[in-house]
Amino acid sequence: MCRNIKTLFNFDPPVTPEEIRAASLQFVRKVSGFNKPSKANEASFLAAVDEIAAVSTRLLHSLETTAPPKNREEEAAKAKARAAQRFGS
Repeated sequence: MCRNIKTLFNFDPPVTPEEIRAASLQFVRKVSGFNKPSKANEASFLAAVDEIAAVSTRLLHSLETTAPPKNREEEAAKAKARAAQRFGS
């Protein structure tokens, strides 16, 4: 859906509230079509970001896995390599 929304589950170190909020902001931007809402829509926009962040936090805390946590640096390097191959840069 949106390449800027990253997977947040099962990483070491664990996801931070700031990362959850950033992903929530990206989701609301994508769904609403607003990068920055007008003053008339700002309260609704920010409320949606807060609600998505709260739901995401509950989800991430409720998930379980037996897989070992992924390393952030290794996953970032893999993503960078995939992007370079996909876009030829």
